[in-house]
Amino acid sequence: MADTAVFDVDGTLVDTNYHHAICWYRALLRHDVVVPLWHIHRAIGMGGDRLVAEVAGDDVESACGDSIRDAWEEEFDGLVDEVRPFEAAHDLLAEVKRRGFALVLASSGKAKHVEKFLDLVDAKSLADEWTTSEDAEQSKPAPDLLAVAMERVGTASAVMIGDSTWDCRAAAKLDVPTLAVRNGGFSREELVEAGAAAVFDSLDALRGSLDDTELRAAARD
Repeated sequence: MADTAVFDVDGTLVDTNYHHAICWYRALLRHDVVVPLWHIHRAIGMGGDRLVAEVAGDDVESACGDSIRDAWEEEFDGLVDEVRPFEAAHDLLAEVKRRGFALVLASSGKAKHVEKFLDLVDAKSLADEWTTSEDAEQSKPAPDLLAVAMERVGTASAVMIGDSTWDCRAAAKLDVPTLAVRNGGFSREELVEAGAAAVFDSLDALRGSLDDTELRAAARD
């Protein structure tokens, strides 16, 4: 049994995936690189250090990857005030905490964005720890950020809660089960194929099914 719940933030607790997709589209367009939005969306959840090469190729990454990331940040800063939390985000965190789990919010986002999102969910009073892009050398699908999250609360037994295929793949590398929600726009089939142990249509649906998951009760010494 697990004793720690590690929650992804973007796309899982706050509704950002399509904001991210349009901002990457605009950032790429500044450099005359046109990538279909649907293709960009399939890469959301992967870290920005990897996304440019994933959607536009290694040549674009080599030529202007850092400039595209800077442009993405400018674009996202202009949309960040439109971001809202998903329904039941705070209530789910509170219930998981009530069941005895250590709670870590594992984000690879910029610190200024993570701080804003945690405030939107009113999560700082519940979380034992949280992470940002500054806390790991490699982003998803590498498992580094999840490993850091687990180290911070001193556990080797956790459950990942995420919305993207990249969450599932990163967690699988550490043999951590993932409970996936469809908040981020990924299909049930994609999430299962990526390794999700179970898939829920919303955070509220997950909250109503906790007794049927690894989050039914925290492990006790």
